[in-house]
Amino acid sequence: MHCAIYKGNKRPDDYLYIEKEDDFSRVPQSLLDIMGELSLVISLELSADRQLAQADVTKVMQLLAEQGYYLQIPPKVHEKPLNAKRDT
Repeated sequence: MHCAIYKGNKRPDDYLYIEKEDDFSRVPQSLLDIMGELSLVISLELSADRQLAQADVTKVMQLLAEQGYYLQIPPKVHEKPLNAKRDT
């Protein structure tokens, strides 16, 4: 399955995966507005045996087929470790 990955200037840590390069017809306008101006990061072929750095390739392929896009949002990083002592 072919995939094009974009990042937006308003949310540079989020990545938008779509089926066809420059075809945003299946992406909700509200999501495009949130992302801002998009720039292509990479185009690649997805398969069940391919590893992605921060996403489950099977889930990405499923959502691309079902809804035409996949949004990768990095996990939230806590400012302090969960076991850090609180200031009292």
